[in-house]
Amino acid sequence: MRARTRGSSSAGRAVAIVADVLAFVIIAWILLYLLDANRGNGLVDFVHDAATWLATWSYDLFTFDRDWVQVVVGYGIAAVAYLFIGHALAGWLARR
Repeated sequence: MRARTRGSSSAGRAVAIVADVLAFVIIAWILLYLLDANRGNGLVDFVHDAATWLATWSYDLFTFDRDWVQVVVGYGIAAVAYLFIGHALAGWLARR
């Protein structure tokens, strides 16, 4: 049986935290969009730009007639992927 090393456990925690932060930014944008936040606000603009960059790869996977569905699904896929992949990688690092 392999002894767990402190480094791999710390690396796993760091990866999980990064994945959580990335997903949080995307989910924050989805909520701001659904709540019709003021896009002239600097914070709203920053969150939108960051979420758009993070979800560039997933936003147009599917197209919908309703804008809100496009935002929820397009950005939501990225949020779920970051959480799933990030936590899977964190678990793998913790087991090493």
